[in-house]
Amino acid sequence: MEHTAHVQTKRSRGGFEFCLNDERSTTTQSLSSSNVDMATNANLSEPSDSEQSSLNDGNLSSQSSNRSLRVAEKERRKNEAEDPFVLALKYFADVEAGTPVCGNDEVERNLVLVEKVAYHKGLPPEAVSVMLEFAMSLRMGTTLCPRVLKCMIPATMVPQKAVVRAVVWLSVGKIPISTQVLFLKWVLTMFDLIDGKEQLRAIYGFIFSFITDENLCPFICHLLYLLTRKENVRVYRVRKLLELQSKLGRQPFLLHLLSLYKVFCPELVTLSIPSRMRSGFRNHSLPWKSTLIRMVKRNDSQVASSISLALSVKDKAGSRKRKHNHLQIPALHSVVNKPAQADPSSIRKVVPLLQLNSFAQLLENMHHVELPAQMGSLLGSSVALQYLDCVQDESALLRLNFWLGYALHEEFLFCDGVTHNSEESLQFLNKLLSTQHFLQEGFSSSEVFLYKFLNIWDGSFLRPQILGLLSNIPVVPSSQIGQLLFQPLMQLFFTSSIFFKCGLIDCLNNMLLRWLTWHSVYALEDDLDISLNSHTSVNMTLSGFKDSVIELIHFVGRLASVGLQLEGCHTLLLSFVLDFYETVCDTFLKYGLPLVVMPPAGVFYPALLATDPVSVDRLAYIMYRYKVNLTSAKSQGTVAEQAFHISRQTFREFNHYIIIMVNCLWNSRMFQTSNLDMKLGEELLLRSKVPQCGARFSFIHHPAFMSYAIDFHQRCWPGRKDVDLDSIKDPKSWNWYLEYLFTQGWDGLQQFVQSNVSWKTAAEVRCPDVPSSQES
Repeated sequence: MEHTAHVQTKRSRGGFEFCLNDERSTTTQSLSSSNVDMATNANLSEPSDSEQSSLNDGNLSSQSSNRSLRVAEKERRKNEAEDPFVLALKYFADVEAGTPVCGNDEVERNLVLVEKVAYHKGLPPEAVSVMLEFAMSLRMGTTLCPRVLKCMIPATMVPQKAVVRAVVWLSVGKIPISTQVLFLKWVLTMFDLIDGKEQLRAIYGFIFSFITDENLCPFICHLLYLLTRKENVRVYRVRKLLELQSKLGRQPFLLHLLSLYKVFCPELVTLSIPSRMRSGFRNHSLPWKSTLIRMVKRNDSQVASSISLALSVKDKAGSRKRKHNHLQIPALHSVVNKPAQADPSSIRKVVPLLQLNSFAQLLENMHHVELPAQMGSLLGSSVALQYLDCVQDESALLRLNFWLGYALHEEFLFCDGVTHNSEESLQFLNKLLSTQHFLQEGFSSSEVFLYKFLNIWDGSFLRPQILGLLSNIPVVPSSQIGQLLFQPLMQLFFTSSIFFKCGLIDCLNNMLLRWLTWHSVYALEDDLDISLNSHTSVNMTLSGFKDSVIELIHFVGRLASVGLQLEGCHTLLLSFVLDFYETVCDTFLKYGLPLVVMPPAGVFYPALLATDPVSVDRLAYIMYRYKVNLTSAKSQGTVAEQAFHISRQTFREFNHYIIIMVNCLWNSRMFQTSNLDMKLGEELLLRSKVPQCGARFSFIHHPAFMSYAIDFHQRCWPGRKDVDLDSIKDPKSWNWYLEYLFTQGWDGLQQFVQSNVSWKTAAEVRCPDVPSSQES
């Protein structure tokens, strides 16, 4: 044992000395080769006097330069020999196995020096290798190992050879479990700082052997999740994971690793993976990442861009969670900072995504792309998004969803009430929105985040971005949509301003549009099942999809009815509500969904009695489209296999609304309809002292069209001093007035009248007294 320890110490000492003397030996070799070249050139030919003089001057200059270099090298060696940090590292590299810790002032002094440098500047790669080897080899027992691991803060990168050697030390069996867990947490935290992953992937099976330890299993699963490739998925590994699941239960970390295995080899993993799983891997970045941030802030610099952890420092100190600042999207960098090469583990060409600058290059290397070290960097690269859209790499999406969910939860849900950096959050959410619009679908991690965030959202913080993300969520089952969406949104709607109400109605309209579009694209002809998301295997039947859509439409109807009452039938809110029902009225013909849902009375009457003509015109267009859809659905009832049953209640509601509109706008019998929803007593109408109450909302006297009636009256009878609008009721004038009204751009009214009322146009009934400008 003593001989082995002595040999091991010699190897460590030799490796350390090589790291320190490498630069000196290189300099010495360059100086020697320079001298040899000079001597050789001097003997090649006999120079002339002038040449000899210039040659002597050059030699003197070269000798002077060499002398300066030698002096500088000697001074550097002297300073290096006297550097306490170098001496401390040399001590840990040379220390003999079995050296006692108690009462050893030298080890304490050297370790404090290393900790001071680590927390202030970070350790260089050579120092990381020395200290990691010292800690994991237990030369001085197990006491110092946790302390050394906690100060392992790299200044630039972590050598993968040092990590591999440390992983191998885990098999010795003398390292306490708590220390092994701490080491694995360190590896997971510094994973993106490791300068390569090939050697770690080469010992994938060795790492997998630790999965049977219940204490190490969560961390081993996380590490395997980051290292797994398709060639790593084997039957015996799947069987082992399933055995562990039967023993430990459906643990999230096991399910996440199995889900990745199923992505690569679905034929090997027959287990049903839940579509929505909570995060299976916890954050193990403390205390190292917080120390890195303090180091960056103290030095007023950042870690090298090639291995950046996407950290930045706030001007004001926030909560413990907020200090991590996960919202900065990392730059796109390869796992290995090397040019395209052959991957030894799979014997195939690997092209880093960073080297692809155009879509044409992506097509040429589509099956040789090496994903970046940090999946969050995909959000900042158009080529990377094109790769995701074309290849639909499930493993890449899983990793991206994991990173995105972690960032959103840490920065928005676990902020402890600290004020957010609005500019940073705005840029991050805008980038996320543009990514989702490019991919034409949302991320499952942002969906889960929104369900939680809506319960604590005040409705004003980054409202456009949050509502934009909300509109991208996929179809929610009708049994869950109330609790997940409707309850928090209803509280926000009734306690917020008119602008939030309008924004929420527009958001729900966009949500419905996306649901209907997904249905029209992904609906299958045979069983009418639709896929909720092109990247998941979750399916929903047509009846389930219809139930969700109906719940959403009814929810918006309730919000709109009460909201219009609270806001006094505000024109802006009414406009957004009518936008929503323009989508609803065409669900059958435009989107192929066998469904017709009528608007509630709380929406219909405010639009019919609105004071602006735009709202009335849009309501007329909506009712026209309802009629077209219902007529088409009814005509297909006896011939089409996909015809659907329309309830009698739907037809009754539609016919009732049509009768109300015709009696109001055309027949001038607004309050004389027996089945009118709103009842006004005769005494109340008499007390209002409004003559001909039923005609006050016709095309002539309606508040939205009275200005047009007055203008038409002045054009037809310019000599009259008194304006008598009842004169327009004459059949001939009435037809001309309607033609005049339709030429003002109210196409919705024209389509409604032409489809529901029989009348003669002005071309059929002409009058010589009408000015020529009105004959059109």
